[in-house]
Amino acid sequence: MSKLHFTTKHANAATVQRKWFVVDGTNQTVGRMCARIAAILRGKNNAYYTPHVDTGDYIIVINAEKVKLTGNKMDEKIYDHYTGFPGGRKEEVAKDLQKRRPEVLIERAVKGMLPKNRLGRQMYKKLFVYAGPNHQHTAQQPKELKFDR
Repeated sequence: MSKLHFTTKHANAATVQRKWFVVDGTNQTVGRMCARIAAILRGKNNAYYTPHVDTGDYIIVINAEKVKLTGNKMDEKIYDHYTGFPGGRKEEVAKDLQKRRPEVLIERAVKGMLPKNRLGRQMYKKLFVYAGPNHQHTAQQPKELKFDR
């Protein structure tokens, strides 16, 4: 009686097939939408997901200026960054940041949900966020991705 021997197939850079998706941010809640985007960037929606390989797909987010935050976060959530100089902490409320640079809300949320290492930085580069309805990736023929609310 012979033993059956199964081996797990691990994905690598040569075997990964990347797809392009477009997500419309109109009336989407930032956290819920970004959690789904982060999972797709990691490749968790693929059958050949391998934790130590970037198996994710490309994501294009349009209409980032039309996303929403729940509760009082639009008035109370504070985004900060450091200039590198002593006392160089800059704070900005979410409402003001959305008016000035609406892409940053989504980019920072997704980046915080990805691994904090070289692999996470590589995955983050597959995210493209645009404030309006136009993007420059039509040559890649992206498919529209709908999220249930």
